[in-house]
Amino acid sequence: MRIRTFRPSDRTALQELATRAAQGSPTETLWGHPESEAAIYLEPYMDLEPESLFLAEADGELLGYLTGCVDTAAFPSEDARIAHAIRAHRLILRRRPAAFFARSALDAAGAALRRTPTAGEIHDPRWPAHLHINVAPEARGTGAADGLMQHWFERLRSVGSPGCHLQTLVENTRAVRFFERTGFTPHGPAALVPGMRYQGRRVHQRTMVRSC
Repeated sequence: MRIRTFRPSDRTALQELATRAAQGSPTETLWGHPESEAAIYLEPYMDLEPESLFLAEADGELLGYLTGCVDTAAFPSEDARIAHAIRAHRLILRRRPAAFFARSALDAAGAALRRTPTAGEIHDPRWPAHLHINVAPEARGTGAADGLMQHWFERLRSVGSPGCHLQTLVENTRAVRFFERTGFTPHGPAALVPGMRYQGRRVHQRTMVRSC
């Protein structure tokens, strides 16, 4: 297994890996439109911070990736990226995305009435960096995920970052266990993710933090 940084020639293979690696997980899709979801959670990292994007490769095949950002405050916000994707891909005119946004609005309204916390980004100087990681099913247990995280931690130390955070789902228990094993601890409440469902049920955001 080889861990290396992203190259522009990896773009197509990485986009294909992102779709394949997420299959079957609680975070497989938001609204069933892979192109717009990649425009939010993958392409900005390729375009804006490729030096923090690490790939796990074996025999010339990409098997995992970690997208990172050393300063969340300087990166386009998730809300801004979603708004751009909605406009660029005309998601309001697409059936599945439109249904997701309608359900999301209802969920958010209900949560507000119940005073239930909802998912959102955090901005805390103790953990300014953030990451996303995904590994193909056949590469799980091979050390690919550990290798990606080790390179990410080295990157953070090289820039003098005090720490990083990530956001996963409470319902993604395998991911939560992995992050705990690599030194992350839960932070804040388990917040409702408006609109999102897994196996027909609502899901909840789990924010986790780690100091460098």
